[in-house]
Amino acid sequence: MNKFLLGLLLLLISFSCKQNNINTKLSGTVFGTSYSIIYSSDVDYKAQLDSLFYVINKSLSTYQANSDISKINRNESFKVDEHFIKVYNASKEIFGQTEGAFDPTIGNVVNAWKFGAEHTIEVVDSLKIDSLMQFVGYDKTYLHENTIRKSNPNVYLEYNAIAKGYAVDVISAYLESQKENNYLVEIGGEIRVKGINTEKQSDWKVGVEEPNFEGEQSILKAVSLKNQAMATSGTYRKFKVDKDGNRYAHIIDTETGYPSKTNLLSITVIAENCMEADAYATAFKSMGIEKVKAFLKNHPELKVFLIFENENQQLETLSLNNFPE
Repeated sequence: MNKFLLGLLLLLISFSCKQNNINTKLSGTVFGTSYSIIYSSDVDYKAQLDSLFYVINKSLSTYQANSDISKINRNESFKVDEHFIKVYNASKEIFGQTEGAFDPTIGNVVNAWKFGAEHTIEVVDSLKIDSLMQFVGYDKTYLHENTIRKSNPNVYLEYNAIAKGYAVDVISAYLESQKENNYLVEIGGEIRVKGINTEKQSDWKVGVEEPNFEGEQSILKAVSLKNQAMATSGTYRKFKVDKDGNRYAHIIDTETGYPSKTNLLSITVIAENCMEADAYATAFKSMGIEKVKAFLKNHPELKVFLIFENENQQLETLSLNNFPE
């Protein structure tokens, strides 16, 4: 091989390696939070992703008056789209698996407790809670010929605890349809990855945040992911304190309608897809440590990392089902 051809070959190899190590990073806001998407090519998919975000919002956002879910909550009967059906059916499955700990019909009760900037717990009229609780129960809904039916018109649906995870899966599926085999998709802290981080030539590394009641952010644990999804749900940002200093999570007990007193501060779930990781992370908050441990014995596909306060109000952690160390 002459020097010219050798030089050209080395140049092409160098260019190819450089191209393969390029990561494109897209970021912005959606669903009232931020997103970050990284993939190993120089193609700009922002317009296509914005279109997907629009469609998902149109289907599942209770903040949009003309969305499918808003129309259902107003009892306007019509056929829902494939996104709604997938989230509806997955929610039905997880509702059953968790014996109602995950329940997308609890939203009106959560709103009644007014979890927000003020941390002092307010006395809510028990009659009001009782009146709202009679409309809680995902089994009060069913799907018939692509139409959502409710046993009572006052049943209110809200998918905030699963929709972000679902959106992560939709974006991931789109990237894979474009032959992108190395990516990280993150929306509001819910994450799904495939392949490797080509810039670093290593597995994708993500962080589990340390609980901090004052709002400061720091990483407690770094986790390597490969072809997995991860979601974290915390109780340390939205909580109420009673006159005795007890903290109550913004998660409402779906059986009683009252806030859950819990020592669980953060639940991180690794699963095959982000929709399930998102939903189970929410459900586990209200179940408590012992129920979560018992549940996971029958669900080895879920890896879980718990952060909680012990009796001395010190942070402790617990890794379950081989959560990566």
